[in-house]
Amino acid sequence: MSAVDLIGVSKTYSLYRHGIDRLLEVVSGKKRHTEFFALHPLDLHIAEGEVLGLVGMNGAGKSTLLKLLAHTLTPTTGTIKVQGRVSALLELGTGFHPEMTGRENVYLSAAVLGIARSQIEALYDEIVDFSGLHDFMEQPVKTYSSGMFVRLAFAVATCVNPDVLIVDEALSVGDGAFARKSFDRIMGFKKAGKTILFCSHSLYQVEAICSRVIWVHQGRVMMDGDPAQVVAAYNGFLNSQGRQSDGSQIEMRQVSDAPVLVPAGHARLTKITVAADGQIGKQLQLRSLASDLCLQAEFSSDPVLPVPTVAFAITGPDGRWICSAGSLNDGVVIQRQADGSGQVSLTFSRLSLLKGEYDVQVFLLSEDGVHIYDQANDVARLQVTQTGLEQGIVAMPHSWATGAAEAVNPLSVGLKEHAE
Repeated sequence: MSAVDLIGVSKTYSLYRHGIDRLLEVVSGKKRHTEFFALHPLDLHIAEGEVLGLVGMNGAGKSTLLKLLAHTLTPTTGTIKVQGRVSALLELGTGFHPEMTGRENVYLSAAVLGIARSQIEALYDEIVDFSGLHDFMEQPVKTYSSGMFVRLAFAVATCVNPDVLIVDEALSVGDGAFARKSFDRIMGFKKAGKTILFCSHSLYQVEAICSRVIWVHQGRVMMDGDPAQVVAAYNGFLNSQGRQSDGSQIEMRQVSDAPVLVPAGHARLTKITVAADGQIGKQLQLRSLASDLCLQAEFSSDPVLPVPTVAFAITGPDGRWICSAGSLNDGVVIQRQADGSGQVSLTFSRLSLLKGEYDVQVFLLSEDGVHIYDQANDVARLQVTQTGLEQGIVAMPHSWATGAAEAVNPLSVGLKEHAE
């Protein structure tokens, strides 16, 4: 059964070269504008319990589509049918009035979301508990920090049990413990079989949680299908355009050896070590197919949290991801101390990268590998040299055969491997 149905839905805007052209068009009856299609006519059906990801460059039409589904925009053509209650995490706190108190804004925001006053009264204590703003609910929200603001807005937007959840950009809001708490709530909706629409530039998270992905470009659907295939195609498009995809929305920072205070519900990288051929540092010389690259990450975490996972990535100078390895994907369980600290190391034996410069990135993730607690970008620059004339990025394992007696039938190799 479909949770969302869009039939012939489009959104256009009238663009006028001069402001007075609007009046002249009304007076003269002559068209003095051009039409801009933010979203071309679209048919879309989303099944109950499906997690649909939306990818595309800025201005592609993703947010327009989400706003149409959230009923904050009216389609120019077509019909939209949504089964059940919709909750949208689009522009959190947009309806808040700065002069009103937190309590008053809860009721105001709930009314905007279509939640009955009686229902919000029953949920009020839960909203306050989730936001953690007990001591500030009678203060005007103009006195709130940005973090307090989004915490209250998120708590209101997700206080009801939605049938369809719309998430624009981030799977979590705030920082520290609240970031993990908000992430858990969204993942709880997913586990409960709710229909989720997730729009993000974080292609890793899109591929990790979505069961289906749509690539939107200039208001049109370019591809719709399996997450891995759509993300790969979109990544290829970005590379051809000289752009790079965002690995996450987390602020970039360098890791230092200074002590790190870890707030409740959070985890941080504390030390990164990169070594090869007896060298340790941020600028390393390596030999292709000869050097062993050793990466080590140390972290500190709230002991109450499940043991986090770690991932390393090697990228090119243009930001393109060359390869990655994660403890979760490889089935490695990290041993953590009672105080929440831990460390893990990864070795790339006989590094298969060909000549060139590469950078090392490190990620500290949740136990399911989706939520990013922390990341360290460009922790080391690898200068790889080689002795041969091979071209490309990596040296693939291979073997040669010459002459009729030694030559191998490629089809027989494939059949043999298939039989095994």
